[in-house]
Amino acid sequence: VAHCKGFFFCGQEPFVADEYIERLAWRTPGGGSRGGEAFDPKRLLEEFVNHIQELQVMDERIQRKVEKLEQQCQKEAKEFAKKVQELQKSNQVAFQHFQELDEHISYVATKVCHLGDQLEGVNTPRQRAVEAQKLMKYFNEFLDGELKSDVFTNSEKIKEAADIIQKLHLIAQELPFDSLMGFCCYPLSSPGKYHDLECQLIQEFTSAQRRGEISRMREVAAVLLHFKGYSHCVDVYIKQCQEGAFLRNDVFEDAAILCQRVNKQVGEIFSNPETVLAKLIQNIFEVKLQSYVKDQLEEHRKSDAEQYLKNLYDLYTRTTNLSSKLMEFNLGTDKQTFLSKLIKAVFISYLENYIEVEIGYLKSRSAMILQRYYDSKNHQKRSIGTGGIQDLKERLRQRTNLPLGPSIDTHGETFLSQDVVVNLLQETKQAFERCHRLSDPSDLPKNAFRIFSMLVEFLCTEHIDYALETGLAGIPSSDSKNANLYFLDVVHQANTIFHLFDKQFNDHLMPLISSSPKLSECLQKKKDIIEQMEVKLDMGIDTLNCMIGQMKHILAAEQKKTDFKPEDENNVLIQYTNACVKVCGYVRKQVEKIRNSMDGKNVDTVLMELGVRFHRLIYEHLQQYSYSCMGGMLAICDVAEYRKCAKDFKIALVLQLFDTLHALCNLLVVAPDNLKQVCSGEQLANLDKNILHSFVQLRVDYRSARLARHFS
Repeated sequence: VAHCKGFFFCGQEPFVADEYIERLAWRTPGGGSRGGEAFDPKRLLEEFVNHIQELQVMDERIQRKVEKLEQQCQKEAKEFAKKVQELQKSNQVAFQHFQELDEHISYVATKVCHLGDQLEGVNTPRQRAVEAQKLMKYFNEFLDGELKSDVFTNSEKIKEAADIIQKLHLIAQELPFDSLMGFCCYPLSSPGKYHDLECQLIQEFTSAQRRGEISRMREVAAVLLHFKGYSHCVDVYIKQCQEGAFLRNDVFEDAAILCQRVNKQVGEIFSNPETVLAKLIQNIFEVKLQSYVKDQLEEHRKSDAEQYLKNLYDLYTRTTNLSSKLMEFNLGTDKQTFLSKLIKAVFISYLENYIEVEIGYLKSRSAMILQRYYDSKNHQKRSIGTGGIQDLKERLRQRTNLPLGPSIDTHGETFLSQDVVVNLLQETKQAFERCHRLSDPSDLPKNAFRIFSMLVEFLCTEHIDYALETGLAGIPSSDSKNANLYFLDVVHQANTIFHLFDKQFNDHLMPLISSSPKLSECLQKKKDIIEQMEVKLDMGIDTLNCMIGQMKHILAAEQKKTDFKPEDENNVLIQYTNACVKVCGYVRKQVEKIRNSMDGKNVDTVLMELGVRFHRLIYEHLQQYSYSCMGGMLAICDVAEYRKCAKDFKIALVLQLFDTLHALCNLLVVAPDNLKQVCSGEQLANLDKNILHSFVQLRVDYRSARLARHFS
């Protein structure tokens, strides 16, 4: 069985010895319990021994077969190796024969080339002699005055006739006229026959072009290439190409379509297609476009500056777009310069003074927009202060009268208009776009700066600055009752408008000046404008005085002495006084208005100033009253409400001030024995003793010896 391990039987599963023995025992009688037979180990052993002998015989037979096959394989391998060696030898012999054949072919080829050179050396003079003989023959016919050869009489051989006449014409021109030969050849050197043939060829080319025969046009053009009239042939082609090509209103689209069509055709006709196409484009620019542009612009040049500038921008843009399309064609080496010169030639007379027209139009248009707005408000503009930034700062420092003199009533009008601003910015935006397109690159920053200066003059100075000055003049005095604080509305609108101005500065001006010295000049001008406006906004701090004045009026009208010293201490039903409620409501409205009117650090600056003044007002207001125990509690409730209102400021200093004020109010109600402990608390320890004393003095029981003794 051991010899049979790993054997495979054809068409069966791989051999497994254990399974094989099991099947063998199962088939042997007495080898198992099949059929109730008793187990017979002897028979099973006998069967195993016999089967092992059979397997040994089978193994020997297979081994002999394997040895035989191995011997046969070795024999065939030796025969194959011998055959390969013989083939290699045959291949080497064949390669040697191939080298010899290659050398022989090279030798023969060299001989053939040498022979060809010799034949060419003999044939070339012969051909020249034949050509000379033919020319002499045709020359004699010209001398006799009778052209009998078929080449001159057959119209279909005009190409050969042209070649002959061209050669004879060149020969005749080289001979001196005072010699006999030159005199005889004068008919050939004169323009007569030469010119007639040229005209005939051009006429033939024209006819072929009208018939659309490209091949015939190519043949005639090739003949005329050596004639003086070749350029005239090109002119004829260009002229006929344009016949019927400009029938629509859009001359630019027609020109692009024409050039596209000619570009596909010209290479099949002329040997120098790029020159012909360039000449066609030059003719279109100098004739068609020049005439069209003149008709469109001269109509409005003096009468309507707006339409003139729009037409100029549109025509120049469409011309440059056409030029971009033409860049796809082969027009020679420097087609960019070529097309730029053509565009410049068309628009040179209009671009020279473009910026003057632009500035003049922008100035008159901006003035008209502003005047129309003020007329709609029935407002006559007042003259405003013209001092510079330093003058404004000096006025701010000294807090002198406002620039426009005494307070005026603006009736709630801010004199700022979003429509006016949008119109001014739109006009300037279009001016920047035209400037970018129409200005010479060297003049672009300078021209853009002039447009920017116009925007500053009319938007910033004549509109925003005027509105700020008018708003400052409209600020009521601090003792006015029911004052309307419209200046904050002016600030809000001015802030919004300046953001639009700044956006246009970054989006449309910066790209035009970013790489020029004008950048620093524009940034400085913008900085001066911002600083001047901020100074005027600082001058508008007087608005805060009005707010504080309004609070004073509310407190004076609503606060009663009995609020903090009630007649019946046990019957106080309110949480805080009516004056406190109204003041807090007013303050919250003003804080919201300030936040809506300003942005950035300006909000915090103004709110801090208002908060400090608000605290000072309440502090001084509380100092005017005497407080009973219940009145002190009510004062504490009022201050708590004021502190809650101060939180809306979102300014740490303001909230800290009201926290301290709230702590001071505790001195109005604390027991006399605890006064020193409260005064040494965290919030009051750093305060001046006089301030603490001033609050303690407000108590109605301050005169009592016990309280005075404890506080001292």
